[in-house]
Parts: sequence; C-alpha cells; structure tokens
Amino acid sequence: MQFDSIQIKSVEESKISRYIIEYTMKDWLDLIQNDVVIVGAGPSGMAAAYYLAKAGLKTVVFERRLSFGGGIGGGAMLFHKIVIESPADEILREMGIKLIKVEEGVYIVDTAEFMAKLAASTISAGAKIIHGITVDDVIFRENPLRVAGVAVEWTATQMAGLHVDPIFISAKAVVDATGHDAEVISVASRKIPELGITIPGEKSAYSEVAEKLTVENTGMVAPGLYATGMAVTEVKGLPRMGPIFGAMVLSGKKVAEDIIRDLRNS
Repeated sequence: MQFDSIQIKSVEESKISRYIIEYTMKDWLDLIQNDVVIVGAGPSGMAAAYYLAKAGLKTVVFERRLSFGGGIGGGAMLFHKIVIESPADEILREMGIKLIKVEEGVYIVDTAEFMAKLAASTISAGAKIIHGITVDDVIFRENPLRVAGVAVEWTATQMAGLHVDPIFISAKAVVDATGHDAEVISVASRKIPELGITIPGEKSAYSEVAEKLTVENTGMVAPGLYATGMAVTEVKGLPRMGPIFGAMVLSGKKVAEDIIRDLRNS
C-alpha cells in the first residue's frame, strides 16, 4: 500500500449514522429473546458465554462498563500478572493464552492477554457482548415460579441520575456474573422473596479452600437464576481468594454445563 497515493473511500456523515443505527437496531431486535443472559463480562461470565455459545445456545453478555475482564485488569494491586492453577490452565490453553509455569500446576498469566483472548474467544464462539448496559432488575413468572429475563438500562443514564424506564430482555436462564456484590441475585432476593434466596455475604480470604468451594457451589440459585464466579462466594458465604483466577474460569465452565443440562432436561 502506497500511502502517498492512497484513495480513501468517502462516506457521508448521514450514511455513517444510518449504518450504525440500522445495524444496532437489528442487534437489539434479535437480543430481545435469548437462551441465556449473562450479567458481567468478567472472567467467569465470559468463560460461561464461551461454552454456552459453543454448545449452540443463543447467549448475550451485558457489561456495565466499556471494557472486558472484570477484575482481571487490576491484577493484584495494579500489578499486571495473575495466577492460574490447574486444571484451569486447560481452558486458557484452549483459547491460546500463554502461561508461564512457576511450579507444578501453577502458572503466571499476563492480564492484558488474558482479557483480550478470553473476550475474542467468547465472541468467536458466537456469544454477543454489549457494553454500557446495567441490569437493574429481573423478570419473573409464576406457576412455576422462575426468573425469566432481565430489565436493562444504559449505564450512562443511571450515572446521570435520570429516571428512565428499562427495556426487558427474556431468557431461559440468567447468570449473575457481577462479582463480589452478586447484584442480580441480590435484587431477586429482595424483590421476589418467594424465591427463598438468602445471601450470607462473602467471607475474608482463604485462598487454599476458596477456589475449590467456589467451583463446587457454582450453579442454580433459584429456577432460571444462576451464580458464577465471585457472585458464588457472596451468595454461599464462602471466603474470597484474591488474584488467583482458576476458579473464575472453571466456575464459568461449570455454570455453562449446568445450564446446558438443565435446558435440555426441560
């Protein structure tokens, strides 16, 4: 390519706007009904979306920020490395993420590469990720009682303190991947007491047991509503684990497998 003679296609401003609006609206019309809605594009949310989409389920991830990765980017106190332990390294190898072995079964991973390749793998698998969206409520149904979707709003609208009603997105399964606060499950617990959800809160750090317990306790919290990642520690009263992320991706894979099984059985 010769830049001194390059001819750049000219596009009018009105066409730029038209194309953006037209194809955004096509996406939103398609997003109204889904197999799975995941709230939060952190490591567990994206890992779940990756495996759900690979299984052929229509999956959308809503992320309130304008970025991927959740707590990955902050690393440990802004250091740009995190720890992954086996068998979670198998998931990272599947996505082409480089690992540096520091001892048997323990690896160091670069935060930027982890975020970028996890997001790219999730999108390539067929999941849709939409940024700048906050989920502030759920949809529920009775007979049988279940969670049946979410209410979404622009994050910017909420930050501005404007009262604007949400739009509703239906799903056969909703996954709370919002991290330490388990925001979606907390709303469902408060507003739909019939679900019988109690949230004891997260305990202090105990990494040696927290990783295993988080994965083991991942799954359905109420019909149609699931917890993954750090949301599990909040809902189940488990200890936190800090900048070791093996349980996050393993939890995402487990919740995906649980949903695939549950939807097939239903």
